[in-house]
Amino acid sequence: MAQNVNRQILLKSRPEGAPGLDNFELTESPTPEPGEGELLMRNLYLSLDPYMRGRMSAAKSYAKPAAVGQPMVGGTVAEIVRSRNPQYAAGDIVLGYGGWQDYALSNGAGLRKLDPTAAPVSTALGVLGMPGMTAYVGLSEIGRPKPGETVVVAAASGAVGSVVGQIAKIKGCRAVGIAGGTDKCRFVVDELGFDACVDHRAADFASRLEAACPAGIDVYFENVGGVVQQTVWPLLNDFARVPVCGLIAQYDATVPLPGPDMFSVLRKRLLVRGFIVWDFAAKQGDFLRDAGEWVRSGRLKYREDVAEGLEKAPASFLGMLRGKNFGKTLVRIA
Repeated sequence: MAQNVNRQILLKSRPEGAPGLDNFELTESPTPEPGEGELLMRNLYLSLDPYMRGRMSAAKSYAKPAAVGQPMVGGTVAEIVRSRNPQYAAGDIVLGYGGWQDYALSNGAGLRKLDPTAAPVSTALGVLGMPGMTAYVGLSEIGRPKPGETVVVAAASGAVGSVVGQIAKIKGCRAVGIAGGTDKCRFVVDELGFDACVDHRAADFASRLEAACPAGIDVYFENVGGVVQQTVWPLLNDFARVPVCGLIAQYDATVPLPGPDMFSVLRKRLLVRGFIVWDFAAKQGDFLRDAGEWVRSGRLKYREDVAEGLEKAPASFLGMLRGKNFGKTLVRIA
């Protein structure tokens, strides 16, 4: 790829309801030159994550919305091609926030050097990156599972959910996944080692979930919301904990969906807490130590769903929002 051309995928317009391809625009511009103290990164992998749907909206949230007419935001693994920053050299591989484009400038703030010999660099965007850390801190700091308890996780074959269930097993819990389709459920049990996985598309989803949780649910790791949440709620035990990580089934809603039974929050003394991964930034060292060892020893497995080429990012992103991905969604740019 010629270094004098930088392809970018811009947020063309804000969606009303479900986003579509017409909300994105692929453009080309000259590749920027690094100034004093800056470096030029060539993006190798782009992470596609559900939180990006919220950034497409102008609604008030925990993070600033993406700007219309600017490249979509996103985590990247990149190679430094030119550096005017003494802390980085050409050839270094870094984890950063380069966005939906071939090249990005950085002043070095927030970058983390990666060791390609320690693990595939793509894992820095998945099992050993933000999704993995989200699972780690959400389960350990809010879910606080105890040996013998039942942990249920929605979107169990995804980048976050798959890690939640495996950590629950490492902690001595019964891990029950919820996923869409028999193939994903089979993967969650046979490959990831969950005790059970229930297909939320099944007509008898509610009765299957109840059967999979004969002792009720002590921790429910929420990634989905909507009907899945409403089905889980009656099965929560007294003093159950609910880390609320995402609500992907509700992101495109134009009117509020029915919420949980708040009377049961009182009666069962439930702990329900929404969280953003960087609320627990101080735990990153613990996460990298523990998860790195679990991956190396084979106790923590992962799967990646990789699209080839920057131009595939919009369609891959929309497919992920609709549950068509299988594992951590990535785009291999270069």
